[in-house]
Amino acid sequence: MESARLRLAVFAAIVLGLFATATLSGTLPSADEVRDWGEELGWAGPFVFIPAAACALCLFVPGPVLAGGAGLLFGTAAGTPIALAFIVLGAVMQMSISRYLAGDAAAHLLPERVKRFDRFIEERGFWAVFYMRLAPAIPYNLVNYGAGITSLKARAMAAGTAVGALPRTFAWVALGGSLDDLGSAEAKVAIALLVAMAVFGALLARWQLASERSA
Repeated sequence: MESARLRLAVFAAIVLGLFATATLSGTLPSADEVRDWGEELGWAGPFVFIPAAACALCLFVPGPVLAGGAGLLFGTAAGTPIALAFIVLGAVMQMSISRYLAGDAAAHLLPERVKRFDRFIEERGFWAVFYMRLAPAIPYNLVNYGAGITSLKARAMAAGTAVGALPRTFAWVALGGSLDDLGSAEAKVAIALLVAMAVFGALLARWQLASERSA
């Protein structure tokens, strides 16, 4: 038990350290710097950007910032699948990291209430992730790390993230590609989509909670 507590404490310290570093650094590149970097990479851009952005997610760099960077680098049409790829990869990586570092240890320390949530995720893995991705104001990086102490399958995390994150990913990519002209039609559509997703996600989350209570 002491070993389990120690492993969990080390894991928590690592996650909090990464979060603090990303929050306090505030060193984000400018739009011109991002474009210059993309031009230097040429055809290899997506193959470099996807794993690099996934690793940045693991360091708590905000997903919308990275998705916007994909829009700057590759445009909306190409940037959307590229951004979705790194978001899915990053989610699976975060879950795998926490599972490797603390999953087994945390399983022995979870209270019964959390274990019931664990069983819910195991039974409805894809839908649990899908609802989470649609709900507004969710700290996805923390949730992805937290999923590592549950029995959620990697394929459920990947599939639920890919489907649920697509609308917002497209919107953030479109905004990034329109950073120099936020009054453009593309930027307005992206903003409208983000607002619509926030409203729809809130209603869906409310409905899901009501259905769970009545079950």
